[in-house]
Amino acid sequence: MTEGNFVDYVKIYVSSGKGGKGSSHLHREKFIEKGGPDGGDGGRGGHVILVGRKNLWTLFHLKFMRHVKAGHGGDGGSSRSTGADGEDQFIEVPLGTVVKDKETDEVLFEITEDGEERILALGGKGGLGNWHFRSSTNQTPRYAQPGLAGEEKDVILELKVLADVGLVGFPNAGKSTLLSVLTSAKPKIADYPFTTLKPNLGIVAYRDFQSFVIADIPGIIEGAAEGKGLGHYFLRHIERNSTLLFLIPVDSPNIKEEYDILIRELEEYNPELLNKQRLVAISKCDMIDEELQSELKAELDQQFKNTPYVFFSSVSQYNLQLLKDRLWKMLNE
Repeated sequence: MTEGNFVDYVKIYVSSGKGGKGSSHLHREKFIEKGGPDGGDGGRGGHVILVGRKNLWTLFHLKFMRHVKAGHGGDGGSSRSTGADGEDQFIEVPLGTVVKDKETDEVLFEITEDGEERILALGGKGGLGNWHFRSSTNQTPRYAQPGLAGEEKDVILELKVLADVGLVGFPNAGKSTLLSVLTSAKPKIADYPFTTLKPNLGIVAYRDFQSFVIADIPGIIEGAAEGKGLGHYFLRHIERNSTLLFLIPVDSPNIKEEYDILIRELEEYNPELLNKQRLVAISKCDMIDEELQSELKAELDQQFKNTPYVFFSSVSQYNLQLLKDRLWKMLNE
């Protein structure tokens, strides 16, 4: 999936159909001049319905869909015949889609299961025919109910990526490079910050034909929780990952300090993120020799007492299998 095709935010105007009118028809037949009321009910208006699809990964197919309108209900007829229901409109979305009201920013609901259907805009109810209004004192009512109007909404669809492992780190930490060597994904890779502007997903092939999904999320900067840099546009994707892989380059001035900044940004955005499993991966280890790595390990053993870490290199593929083994074990504990 190319970066340009990954769409995780769209705005759509939806309107459901209005209900059909009830009929005020009076029964007429040969030799029956003054039959009673036999007007049927109007059909309901069509709903606008969201459907979860596990085979969708992005909202790209909705990028140019600005309006979605359901059909109107048919009017009631004679002989108590009910009008046809309006045609429902179905919008397919990937799992992890959050629906918000554009005006109030209120979260309406989330789609998390394959085949899950949620009504976004309810069709108007059809009006009752005059058959329902007959009584002993009013045997020939000549009135019926009009159908109710449908709903109109401006909504925002936001995708929170569903992945097993989320890559967390500063810009240029080597996240995209790691994704490219672990999976078949082809993320954009360059030596300047914020090369990745939207999440990239890849499937990591593991032993015995097993696999797990990993997401390369745009780099965090200090102050991201307040919206700096790409701010909330990427932090929401981290919420759906069961395990977080913190990537810190070995040439960082202070590995522990960089890790603490990342943790602080996640905590300020959503404290629940700290409940997820974490693994620290020290990248670009092809730049140092074994002696320097041993010295660094002794230092990190003191700093990361309760957090597991691993040295690796995407370029030389040093410890890549160890990294996959660690992640697989964490995902299946």
